[in-house]
Amino acid sequence: MIVPYYRPRRLRRNENIRSMIRETQLSPKDFIYPLFVVEEKGVKNPIKSMPGNFQWSIDLLVEEVKNIHQLGIPAIILFGIPADKDDRGSDAMDDNGIIQRAVKEVKNAVPDMYVITDVCFCEYTDHGHCGAINNGEVDNDSTLEMLGKQVITHAKAGADMVAPSGMMDGMVATIREALDENNYHQTPIMSYAAKYASAFYGPFRDAAESAPQFGDRRAYQMDPPNVREALHEAELDVEEGADIIMVKPALPYLDIIRVVMENINLPVAAYNVSGEFSMVKAAGEKGWIDENKVALEMLTSIKRAGADLILTYYAKEAAQWLNE
Repeated sequence: MIVPYYRPRRLRRNENIRSMIRETQLSPKDFIYPLFVVEEKGVKNPIKSMPGNFQWSIDLLVEEVKNIHQLGIPAIILFGIPADKDDRGSDAMDDNGIIQRAVKEVKNAVPDMYVITDVCFCEYTDHGHCGAINNGEVDNDSTLEMLGKQVITHAKAGADMVAPSGMMDGMVATIREALDENNYHQTPIMSYAAKYASAFYGPFRDAAESAPQFGDRRAYQMDPPNVREALHEAELDVEEGADIIMVKPALPYLDIIRVVMENINLPVAAYNVSGEFSMVKAAGEKGWIDENKVALEMLTSIKRAGADLILTYYAKEAAQWLNE
């Protein structure tokens, strides 16, 4: 009989030693919680394809943010859904727009909450694309001008960080220049640098009411089979002044998170997107999996791959489980 000389199981015998040598530690401090804001008052619309998530009116959003803060979650990212949309997403560039008012109210009520704003136009345009349309396509350079205007309204409202997500060429440089020229030198940029044209975004488009009314977004979001292109996009955004680099989605792109982490000397964020969340949630509701354990394992894998920050719809639940 072979008697093993090396016995790695010695360090797995009980939870004490397992926790002491654990290589990756997941904490509520790792999470950024996405929230959706709508007009009117007293609104808490359930998002059917994302159980446990809601569209919030600003008054109820503030109360929810207070609850989130008590769980030890340090940051949120806000997505606005205006009452009226047009072909340029005008509400996104209005000092009195839905997201601008939401930022002000949240910062007034919970000043310690770190508020990040999504900087894009898909939620605000009647066509559902991420910028100005010219001859049936998103016009990159016209959209850059719009982004410069949008981001100043966010900073003026009190946003702690801005996060451009539209995958426009030159978006980080445009935003950095606009912020600096308007004396918002201290406002950092978390760039959706490697945002893939993924099939995992479906539930988000229900939540944000942002499905394209024609075509798709493959002409500006990244092609899923590509790796080197992701690194190139990240490097360009670093050169343009990004402070944090994001990979989106997370779970099907753990290899991309690792490549970016190993090659980019900035913090790396990963977006655990709506489709990833909803698959686990649905399987858990059917009793096919242990939802709590699978969700935490999923989030741990994202951090283990190299993400410093995780945007996730599981943030609230995961924080509760981790705090138990």
